[in-house]
Amino acid sequence: MPAPSVRNGFWKSPHSRALPCVFAERTLLMGIVNATPDSFSDGGEAFSPDAARSRAAALVSAGADIIDLGAESTRPGFAPVGAEEELRRLLPALAAIREALPDVPVSVDTYRPEVAEAAIAAGADIINDVRAIGAAGESGAEGRAMARVAARLGCPLIAMHNRAFPRGADFLRDFLEDMRAGAARLLSEGVPASQLWLDPGFGFGKTPEQNLRLVAEIGKIAELGFPVLLAASRKSTLGLVLGGKPPRERAGGDAACCALGAFGGAACLRLHDVGAHRDCVRTADAIFRASRAAFSAP
Repeated sequence: MPAPSVRNGFWKSPHSRALPCVFAERTLLMGIVNATPDSFSDGGEAFSPDAARSRAAALVSAGADIIDLGAESTRPGFAPVGAEEELRRLLPALAAIREALPDVPVSVDTYRPEVAEAAIAAGADIINDVRAIGAAGESGAEGRAMARVAARLGCPLIAMHNRAFPRGADFLRDFLEDMRAGAARLLSEGVPASQLWLDPGFGFGKTPEQNLRLVAEIGKIAELGFPVLLAASRKSTLGLVLGGKPPRERAGGDAACCALGAFGGAACLRLHDVGAHRDCVRTADAIFRASRAAFSAP
């Protein structure tokens, strides 16, 4: 877990809904609800509003602090559905979740500013943008537009890194430069530093080796001064590591990423199966606290 940062300790919902403390003595857990018929992980189990509501309630019962709701698959090779279809799927699911869980923070997983704006108006609290940060030298037009929406509406923005790196590049150096430059661009559009999170983009544009290195180096990302969301759950890199296991059989890989992420500096972990990994994360948190106490002892 990262050290507390004054500028980043007090994120706020535009609806005055209480958000979990960023730097509590535990890593936060974000539960995934895919209101899509083609999720790489669950194949559309939460596609209907009733199913989305039931899944969200089960995740919260298992220990989720935040629900992350998406209505367009971003799996490898996904086919964009357009803003109209995304909203047709998203808004009924959001309404059902908000009715059942009025006090639970909800983030909307989208890269379209118009979808994010409609979702916030309908009761979502946080924007989770999977295209917010690209190469350091790019204009980042999509990310800038989303940042302006977040700034105007007064909601937190989780900004994910999403690009590939050329062969022979100094991956970590270039990645961290992307993150620094991307955060600066988003702040320049009016997003308060206290409302900005970073997501290293595990599984988006990187090689399997690069994805795994992001987990190993999560502390260096946290050192940039913003809370970090790690979203490695059931990703294909873990399937490769585990000999080709399908998404639902990658729990061992998820557990390893949870433990290393929690111990290394992630403020929140995005998970399909919160209940299966809650104890792993809590144990990693306890080990972190014990190691910090031992280090600071006279």
